[in-house]
Order: sequence, then C-alpha cells, then structure tokens
Amino acid sequence: MEPAGIEASPEGLRALVAETQHLWDLKAAAWDARMGEGNAFQRLLVGPAAERLLAVRPGEAVLDVACGNGVFARRLAALGVRVVATDFSRRFLELAQARPTAHADRIEYRLVDATDEAQLVALGAGRFDAAVCNMALQDMPAIEPLLRALGRLLTPAGRFVFTLPHPAFNSPGGTRLALEEDDREGQLVETYSVKVTNYLDVPAVKGVGMPGEPAPHYYFHRPLSRLFGACFAAGFVLDGLEEPVFGPEDEAGRPLGWANFKTVPPVLAARAQRRP
Repeated sequence: MEPAGIEASPEGLRALVAETQHLWDLKAAAWDARMGEGNAFQRLLVGPAAERLLAVRPGEAVLDVACGNGVFARRLAALGVRVVATDFSRRFLELAQARPTAHADRIEYRLVDATDEAQLVALGAGRFDAAVCNMALQDMPAIEPLLRALGRLLTPAGRFVFTLPHPAFNSPGGTRLALEEDDREGQLVETYSVKVTNYLDVPAVKGVGMPGEPAPHYYFHRPLSRLFGACFAAGFVLDGLEEPVFGPEDEAGRPLGWANFKTVPPVLAARAQRRP
C-alpha cells in the first residue's frame, strides 16, 4: 500500500520519482558539504546502529541503497567489505566518488533508482550477503520494488538493515514542543516532549532535511504496520530492532534539536532476514 497522497498510477509514480530526483540533484552539494564524513545523526545514531545490526565480516559483499555522499559506504569499505553503493542522484554519486578514501578499490558506485525493480535486479541475483539503506526509505514514494528486488539480490541467508526517522515520533505528523520544567520533589527538571497529531494517515509533504538547504524534499510517511507489513509481504522477517537516542554527554545544539530529547528516539533501525 502506498503512503497517503501518492498518485496510484504508474505515470503518477514516475513523475513523482522524477521530481524527487531533481530535488536531490539540486541539493546534493549542500548536503555533501554539511554531511561530510557524518553529521551528529550519522556519527552517533544512524551509523553505529546500522553497524551493530549488519555485523559485517571482511570480504562480504554489501549493497548500500541510496548511499548519498557515500559516508556509510566508505565506513563499510574500511571494515573490509566490498560495497556496491547506489543512488538515483547522479550529482550525489559524483560527490561521493570525489571524496578521498583509503579503500576506494572496495567501492563500486552505480546510478540506480531504488523504486525501479528491474534496475535493482540487474545488479546481480544472489550477489549480496547484506544490504543497507540509511535514512532514505522515507524519501522514496514506493518501497515495495526495493523489497521485492532484495529478495532476489541477497543470498539465502542475506539480511537487510534499514534506518529511518522514527515513524512514531519523528515524522510530519509530530511536533517537538518547547522546553518545560517539572517540579520533581522540589527539584526543577527540564523536559522536552513530542506531540503526535497524526500517525496512521499522513500525506506526502515537503520538508527541510538540513537547515539552509536550497530546497525542501518530499517525506513519505509510513506507520510501523505499513512499513513492516511491506517487509513481511516481500518474504522478510524482522529479527533486530534499535531505537537509538542521544546520550547525556551529547551537545544539545539548537533549542529543539533532537539531542535534547534523551528519552524519545528520533531514529528507528531494523534488521530483516529472508524468511527460511
């Protein structure tokens, strides 16, 4: 089932993918400059959770879907993994290849649209021990083609790890609230909270990913039932789940930055295995 607000026709989907691709080409340079080798989300939440769930072994072949500027592909290569890193933004791939790494020989960058099942399958049936998609499923108007393709791309024991903004707390249907003070047995304690006004049926909307970027991009919200249901329908079972949060030592940054929300996870990380 597609998220609310998406045209059901193949023509409508193709048009939306083309628009989404244009937006990411437009903002790729700004994102690369801000992301570098990992912003706080990547370094403290996304990357470590994905690494733990992937548990890669040297020599394995891993598919990195929607690799962006290649920050996680370079990390995987440093761990001894052979990586095929794909993205539908040609500009992002150019920027990824331009970044220096001591293990460039272990990374192959490919221009692939993750909503196009045929393009994905062409990478090679049974070629990959694992696949990863970091913080990008919410940017895709359809995830079913990717999940179906992964069933063919992965080895029989292959696993798929994905991270994304937590659908229950960090979505267009939620609002981060300003600082409050609670009196707890005579001690004033600062608290932050998230108000969720819509969860099951949030239309596709454009929003800002990083402050100062040249244009907003689409967010395609999927509640957990729809997200995991798509995995089950494609023949996967879930066997790993993390909800990372910033630690007490992490700098708060902006007043409503996620580093202030120590008990509300902004990221969901999951591992799906092919069903035996």
